[in-house]
Amino acid sequence: MTALSVLDLSPIVQGGDAALAFRNTLDLARSAERLGYRRYWLAEHHNMPGVASAATAVVIGHVAAGTSTIRVGAGGIMLPNHAPLVIAEQFGTLASLFPGRIDLGLGRAPGTDQMTARALRRNLAGGDADAFPQDVMEVMAYFREAQPGQRLRAVPGAGLDVPIWILGSSLYGAQLAGALGLPYAFASHFAPAMMTQAIEVYRSRFRPSEQLDRPHVMLGFNVFAAETDEEARFLSTSLMQAFVNLRSGDPTPLPPPQEGYESRLTAEQRATLEQVLSCSAIGSPHTVRDALASFVARTGADEIMVTSQIFDHAARLRSFEIAAEVHAELAQIAAPA
Repeated sequence: MTALSVLDLSPIVQGGDAALAFRNTLDLARSAERLGYRRYWLAEHHNMPGVASAATAVVIGHVAAGTSTIRVGAGGIMLPNHAPLVIAEQFGTLASLFPGRIDLGLGRAPGTDQMTARALRRNLAGGDADAFPQDVMEVMAYFREAQPGQRLRAVPGAGLDVPIWILGSSLYGAQLAGALGLPYAFASHFAPAMMTQAIEVYRSRFRPSEQLDRPHVMLGFNVFAAETDEEARFLSTSLMQAFVNLRSGDPTPLPPPQEGYESRLTAEQRATLEQVLSCSAIGSPHTVRDALASFVARTGADEIMVTSQIFDHAARLRSFEIAAEVHAELAQIAAPA
């Protein structure tokens, strides 16, 4: 049965702050661990008023320290923003503190706007996205056992088991993940346009590696689950507002849901949201179960990474609880007699 995991942007809600976001993140991670989710990933974004996980490795340490069994990782680290040695040292530190529990997902995008990307530059020339394959291989090299006479090494990092994933929303990452024999995570929760093609490219070009002997695809999937379809649709308007604000050049903290919000959208905004949120389950447990089952059947995903940008923390916890219950039902149906 397809595994279930969590992607968290550690949302800063309107009227709240980063401290509240981090408390809620840890509470959600503990709940996800109890519910049987496989892994809990945090994403790197910068200069975004509604996202608290900019210092991603630090928040990963916070979550890992507050949990005991769930895998914790980055979905992802935007490698053009960082020197590969620094990332190897950070995740070598995390793997030393929490052995067997740390994942490192690597992405090629800056995770922000161009002005902020320049402020994050690794050197005067800035990070080079075209050097992404070389940077990935450099990170991988730092995790190998150090050789006699090797003058440059990651300490901690060398010789540690830190699984590396490639993240993407286009064919570029799919090709690279396949060529390197790494697991692949696709950002279908907000950029689904090339999902089917990317999965096909990855699987067809996959070469077994020391880390992985067969392709492993994880897909992002929005879940807004509640007791009724109407309540779930209402909860989802927070993400709708946040996305419209971001596309309008005015990113904001995650706003509270609004009754009737969809009716006030322009035709263009409605069409954009329908496309962006096409990989979503919004509704009651029955509706979410059908949508999740259909998505897995259509994609053959090995793992689904659920994300849920819900304003009210209790409602967000309940949404992940419903998703886990639905997943357990589907697993029982799929189990051989």
